[in-house]
Amino acid sequence: MSKSKRSMPKWLLGGGSIAVAMGVMNVATYGFTMIAARLLGPQAYGALASLMATLLVISVLQLGLQATAARRISAEPDHVGQIEHTIMRVTYRAALAVGVLLVVLTPLVNYVLKLDNLVVAALVSVAAIPMTVMGGQAGILQGERRWMPLALVYIANGVPRLLIGVALIAWEPSELNAMLGVVIGQFAPVVVGWLALRQVRRPGQRSDHHAARPMVREAIHNSQALFAFFALSNVDIVVARNVLDSHDAGLYAGGLILTKAVLFLPQFVVVLAFPAMASASERRRALTRSLSLVAGLGAVAILGALVLSSLAMIFVGGDDYSEIQSKLWLFAILGTALSMLQLLVYSVLARQGQRSIYLVWAALVVLVGLGMTVSSLEGLLAVVVATDAVLLAVLFALSLYLVRTPAAEPSPV
Repeated sequence: MSKSKRSMPKWLLGGGSIAVAMGVMNVATYGFTMIAARLLGPQAYGALASLMATLLVISVLQLGLQATAARRISAEPDHVGQIEHTIMRVTYRAALAVGVLLVVLTPLVNYVLKLDNLVVAALVSVAAIPMTVMGGQAGILQGERRWMPLALVYIANGVPRLLIGVALIAWEPSELNAMLGVVIGQFAPVVVGWLALRQVRRPGQRSDHHAARPMVREAIHNSQALFAFFALSNVDIVVARNVLDSHDAGLYAGGLILTKAVLFLPQFVVVLAFPAMASASERRRALTRSLSLVAGLGAVAILGALVLSSLAMIFVGGDDYSEIQSKLWLFAILGTALSMLQLLVYSVLARQGQRSIYLVWAALVVLVGLGMTVSSLEGLLAVVVATDAVLLAVLFALSLYLVRTPAAEPSPV
């Protein structure tokens, strides 16, 4: 093995496929959104956007299941057979439960989103089932650090939606066809995951700790923690629509396009580092190195927003948003802070911290409270950046303190 490979952290070796796959998935997802917006027009695309936002909220269950599976397999690999069996049993039941619940809530979804189409509203419940199943499958592959199959799952989560969705919209532009493309495409990663996990495993060691009830409790805890982060990273646009006029709120929303791009750019680092952060002997090094990598990528994005602001404006929305061109670097700073916060939240989940998540909820309350007192775009941006920066500093210091010495790995029961 070469010197360069020996110096690389274990969690990063072989992970290049994840970076590429998540890049492909994000580009495909963005491409579907942009093409759908052009083909559907404002009214139909507005309906589709509300449906996609609803699925984003529901996805916290998927991510909670994925984090649960990945953490347990990484922390106790001797129990991988039992964990895999239990997590998939819990995943299938959770997928069925959320699907049935959403079917019952279809009239409410139709009313709240103002769809005037019960069939379109019902498709949310159909899409939620494979989306939830993918969470359990991806978590097992992530915990076992089987990066290539996991990469294929991520690619299948984006490309089929783009191809099928655009084809259906081009055939007949409507929110119904757009959602049908999303639903059909959502089954593709489940098929890939099933093929990757279909081989029979030996039972291995067993423990009551990996029974269904403890796993459900952990999945619920992980889901609410991720929901807190999702709320923190998205509530500012809601505040903007309440404290700014429609023009400035639109400008702020345009700037957030860059923020979200910077947030999702290093997402592959979270996927690669999480299993190592769940291992007591690896978590400190994994946390510091992954944070350094995310910060480095963020610094490049901030510099790019400063030097190439005119180019960045093309992706933000063009000349209509020229008033925020000089502030794009601040939106890039916000995206960098959020990407580092996301990594720290996953670090908390990896060590199964409970109280640290209260800080995220507290920051959400502070952001809304202070945000409602401002009356300008600059003021709101300053409040959001400052709140996230303070939370980042506190959570970073607390995490470093709690993982300051490698703990002993848990003994098998």
